[in-house]
Amino acid sequence: MKSGKEQSLRRYHPWIFSGAIKEIKGSLVEGDMVDVYSNNEEFLGTGHYAGGSIAVRILSFEPVNDIRDLFIKRITAAIDYRKRIGLVDNHETNAFRLINAEGDGLPGLVVDYYNGLVVTQCHSVGMLKEIDMIKEGLKIVFGRKLTSVIDRSESTIPARFLPGADAHEQLPEIEKKEITENGNRFYVDLNEGQKTGFYIDQRENRKLLGSCSEGRSVLNLFGYTGGFSIYAIRGGARLVHTVDSSSIAIDLARENVKLNFGDIKLHQAFSEDVSEFLQKAKETYDLVISDPPAFAKHQRALENALQGYKRLNTRIFEVISPGGIVFTFSCSQVVSRENFRKSIFAAAANAGRQIKIMHQLSQPPDHPVSIYHPEGEYLKGLVLYVE
Repeated sequence: MKSGKEQSLRRYHPWIFSGAIKEIKGSLVEGDMVDVYSNNEEFLGTGHYAGGSIAVRILSFEPVNDIRDLFIKRITAAIDYRKRIGLVDNHETNAFRLINAEGDGLPGLVVDYYNGLVVTQCHSVGMLKEIDMIKEGLKIVFGRKLTSVIDRSESTIPARFLPGADAHEQLPEIEKKEITENGNRFYVDLNEGQKTGFYIDQRENRKLLGSCSEGRSVLNLFGYTGGFSIYAIRGGARLVHTVDSSSIAIDLARENVKLNFGDIKLHQAFSEDVSEFLQKAKETYDLVISDPPAFAKHQRALENALQGYKRLNTRIFEVISPGGIVFTFSCSQVVSRENFRKSIFAAAANAGRQIKIMHQLSQPPDHPVSIYHPEGEYLKGLVLYVE
């Protein structure tokens, strides 16, 4: 590394940016394991080479003699942590994040547990190269609680790095998996669903939403498969509308409502563009949830993303009843908590509404953030009281 550029690694930050690299010895291809040294040839860490802006993701700040042993230890520690926070063998909740990338010392790897079945998703080619070892480690550590392991890296890794279809472990017979979350039941689409199939990171925020829903008319925007809607109905809402542009997600939202409550008339689901739905909305609501997909995946898109949050929330403030509550979120890693609040402030001013912050939300404890890697806190949320 260039002289002085190693300081972030001495503070245990797991990313090395390409501009910090002085010299690469030998030929490398994306996904190779590399050792990193200071300009004075002092060992700094071992990680996966990526070749992009984030050139190396560090796996260990100590020399690694046995990479398999390192992975087994990290997987074991991750599962032990979930046991300690009460998620393993929990009869009310059997779906949770098992490995959260940098937060669990395995940058580029996400693993979610769905009622005995595990879904892996690699966000770096290096992790994809280790996928067989990762699956082996999960089976060794989790034991009989684990029925199957499947990989969903096709949406996060360029196609040229993916194995052929015959090498890809697919379980077509498991198209939907039923899970339980805080006593609510959901079907999860493991083949085509977003992320690994379900937005596990909103579990505690959905629970809070349920406690605010009694007697309210609820609008769930970007509602996906109806997570927030189920909690609203359970919480006593008098009317719930779910809106998402995906007809597949909306169909599953209807199925999830029926799974929990049978045929009820208080819920309606709309397969529509959210902006168009809001523009033509004639009624007002007492509670609105806005959980859009990431508006910015890189720093260059930040300004456009902030403008997008402002426009969206301005319209929400226009359709919320006096005394209403708004749950509004950003899942964009490059959007800071401060920037998100500023965009909501601008939206409130544009709409001319008086607004109080009731809660500031983030991701649940099974999505831990390493103290050395603040970028891991990607989910930001505000619960707002609108006068």
